[in-house]
Amino acid sequence: MINIDAAVLKPKQHFEILDGLRGIAALVVVLFHFMEMVYVPKENFFAHGFLAVDFFFCLSGFVIAYAYNDRVEKMGILEFFKSRLIRLHPLVVFGSVLGLLAFIFDPFSVQSETYEAGRVILIFLTSILLIPFPVMAERSFNLFGLNAPAWSLFWEYVANIFYVLFLYKLSRRWLFLLTILTAVGICFVSYRAGGSLMGGWGDASFWDGCARISYSFLAGMLIYKSNWIIKSKLGFAGLSILFLFSLLMPFSDWNWLIELLIVLLYFPLLIVLGAGATLTQGFRKVCVFSGKISYPLYMTHYMVIWMFLNFYTKYKPETNQLAFIIIAGTILLVGFAYLVMIFYDIPVRKYLTDRRKNV
Repeated sequence: MINIDAAVLKPKQHFEILDGLRGIAALVVVLFHFMEMVYVPKENFFAHGFLAVDFFFCLSGFVIAYAYNDRVEKMGILEFFKSRLIRLHPLVVFGSVLGLLAFIFDPFSVQSETYEAGRVILIFLTSILLIPFPVMAERSFNLFGLNAPAWSLFWEYVANIFYVLFLYKLSRRWLFLLTILTAVGICFVSYRAGGSLMGGWGDASFWDGCARISYSFLAGMLIYKSNWIIKSKLGFAGLSILFLFSLLMPFSDWNWLIELLIVLLYFPLLIVLGAGATLTQGFRKVCVFSGKISYPLYMTHYMVIWMFLNFYTKYKPETNQLAFIIIAGTILLVGFAYLVMIFYDIPVRKYLTDRRKNV
């Protein structure tokens, strides 16, 4: 029996305001995915909602560095990977199962009937193993056709691998230089894509995802390593408004610059402010709930998005109907994510954690 020091495995205290912002980011992603199925970017009220993923990446770099930098050597590579798998992978599997069921039983589409059983099984297996397999043409060759948001989890895993192998060892100077280098890379991606950072989810833009997480993850690490935390009284409400402002701006001729500035400077600034902001007691429960629900919501909502697209294509509902469907659908998805969290994610992670301690 291997005894693992409980102090090494124990999670650290959370930055609750940042948890709250993560929940808002997940909610915006859901609304963005609904809206993008109907409206072109210039008509989409949540047209910049996809940038919430870059916020996730930056927050992840900060939180991973905060949680593991001073104990990763005591844990070792294997225990670090176990921690990350227990935290992330149960919902990767669950999201894949939901995606498979939605694909087979979608009442508004018969796409599944055009696929052989063996091909569907292969798509499902690559999905639960988080292996990119962009073969579904009718789904725009998403890296993960059954659960599209999994593309960001793939890159999250890659970033975690690089983190535990060498990134955590870097001095602040080398980390700064590497962050600058990746900033140049994300500028190139934006230029090549015609002024947009909405890439990484499909086969044609695969490496854009690498550029997006490379900069934002390193920027988050650099914030922690440099102790760039600004004390403020903005609170959760003030920071939420500042965060939403960046995601709800309309498209313009300056889009190529605005998106870059948001990712390169604005999101890191929000992390700096969020880590030092004072949380009032009245918002504490909201932030805790928001943080807990964010990942289940992010990983379970896309099954409905595919069905919504097929419904819209088939029936072309009016604007009032669309508004009702999107609002009601979002509320139901939050409720469903809560049930998934309570009855699946938390119990499974607790079971795996208990098994791990007794190995």
